[in-house]
Amino acid sequence: MRKLPRVLVVEDEPAIAELIAVNLRHNGFAPTVVFDGEAAQREVDAVLPDVILLDWMLPGQSGVALARQWRKHERTKPVPILMLTARGDEPDKVQGLDAGADDYITKPFSTQELLARIRAVLRRRAPEIVDDAVTVGDLTLDAATYRVSFRGHELKVGPTEFKLLHFLMKHAERVHTRGTLLDRIWGDHVFIEERTVDVHVKRLRESLGEAAAMVETVRGAGYRLTAQGPTRSAAA
Repeated sequence: MRKLPRVLVVEDEPAIAELIAVNLRHNGFAPTVVFDGEAAQREVDAVLPDVILLDWMLPGQSGVALARQWRKHERTKPVPILMLTARGDEPDKVQGLDAGADDYITKPFSTQELLARIRAVLRRRAPEIVDDAVTVGDLTLDAATYRVSFRGHELKVGPTEFKLLHFLMKHAERVHTRGTLLDRIWGDHVFIEERTVDVHVKRLRESLGEAAAMVETVRGAGYRLTAQGPTRSAAA
């Protein structure tokens, strides 16, 4: 029997939580509902979910604080987090993404949109990986072993950033628009905004450390990965 994806729903409004859970069950997911951060942490400690739906406003510890906490630990770092928020302003959305959320959805939302976003983050968590290795300058990515290294030192890169880096390295020296990156990394998911690309590029650069200069911003066009970045820096 096919294992149903486990979804942890962290939502302090029982009516909304139950509505989400019912729709998830009817669409092939196995939801678990909790109403605060403490209960959410207990569930995560017991069984790691496949995806977390996390309300921004919770009693006690906020959803943003929880997301930051989970992203700091190796066990919970790879779990996709979808932030549920009534905050529709861009600075608030960016704050949620910066805290570690993979995506966000603004209340009120339709069932179809919620399901599409969940499926999208699950696709990103398990990207189609070709067992190849690619090297650009001193940066190497091995898709078979899921390792990234720079000048012989292994780097820790998150799942979405790994897929983004893989694509940029395989198409190095070319400029890719945000729209192209959305299509190639996130698929045909129509709800993701282009600003999300910027947040994940920022995370990728933070993960790359000294190699961050290889990921260049081309003003008015998009992003490019080049072997020249660290070389120029080292020569300066």
